Amino acid sequence: MEESFIYSKYVTGRNFIGRQNEARAFANLLAQGENIVIYEPPKSGKMSLVRQAFYNMQVSGVNFRAPLVSLLDIRSLRDLTLRLGSEILRCFCSTPDEFSNAAQALLQDSGLHFDGELYSNEGTILRPGDGFGENDILSVLMLPYRAAARIGGKIYVLFTEFQNVMLTEDGDRFCRLLQDCFMRLDPADRGNAAYIFSGSAVNAMHDIFGRRKLFFRQAERIRLGEIETREIIEHISRALLSSGKVIDRDLLLGTCKLFRNNIWYINHFSAICDSLSKGYIMENTLTTALEALISIHEPRFIAVMNDLTTFQVNMLKAVLCGHTRFTSTEVIEEFGLSSSANVRRLKDALAKKEIVNFETGGAPEVIDPLFEYWVRTKYFGMKI
Repeated sequence: MEESFIYSKYVTGRNFIGRQNEARAFANLLAQGENIVIYEPPKSGKMSLVRQAFYNMQVSGVNFRAPLVSLLDIRSLRDLTLRLGSEILRCFCSTPDEFSNAAQALLQDSGLHFDGELYSNEGTILRPGDGFGENDILSVLMLPYRAAARIGGKIYVLFTEFQNVMLTEDGDRFCRLLQDCFMRLDPADRGNAAYIFSGSAVNAMHDIFGRRKLFFRQAERIRLGEIETREIIEHISRALLSSGKVIDRDLLLGTCKLFRNNIWYINHFSAICDSLSKGYIMENTLTTALEALISIHEPRFIAVMNDLTTFQVNMLKAVLCGHTRFTSTEVIEEFGLSSSANVRRLKDALAKKEIVNFETGGAPEVIDPLFEYWVRTKYFGMKI
């Protein structure tokens, strides 16, 4: 049975709504040999955008491969290098002989090699030699360009959760080496491959690409625009109508406002509403669905709040109350923030914990819309 509201996986094709301009810009940048960085909150549609852009490129006849390299569990440069090299080889090799030949030809200036016995027993593709070091990292970082020339197609390496590179023993070193690789490329090599840096920890990613300006002018940022309310309402109404259900437009407008047009939350919420109704969807159905959705995420929200100090909780409350001049005497006294120096530390703490984004250009914003609703109404008991 076809799903009406998809929230458990990325979407492409007719299920992909909005952001067509971003998908075209993404494909155009890759066609020009540009590296791309994209960082947005979790479940905001990053992977759907990437996959939709890849889908459009395949339809238009572009010959490419896109190995995915997850940094979710990476804590060392050695593991990162081995995973990166393995995933690149895996995208165009499938047999032990192919892996062995490709590793010998393309990684000859490193100590990395293919071990047939290890591959047979564990599925591991690359094994480091003695004295793992910069030469091994550099060789793997150049691998997509060398491999693309070998196979006659493009290779686009997709890093996910790239901010975790800074959880390794020397993330700066890895970034510096990759920047050096970009600077060494000649125009022909640059057109053969590209790197895509994706991350869901927006403050950590902004620290890398924004504040510290690593990869400055070496990677173009794609920003996810907010999906238009009109498109979301049409999407929900059409999906509900297909199962014989109707909902008032004003209720959908309220839904979009509550979730700040976050399509992942809206799809999940709509799926619950769909399961609770048989015909015309009333407001009490939406209230029940919201409580159900909150019950799913509440343990996570409680864990977030339990991890905060009293000062940090007070700072978060000041944000929710709409204050922006946190170092003013009135705000410090009202919310018990101690001092202006402490305010700076509190802002850094809430940013590092990916709770609040203070880099919006305006008022600070709680990153997760459902968490904002929960902490405002359930935790602090504030009115909407």
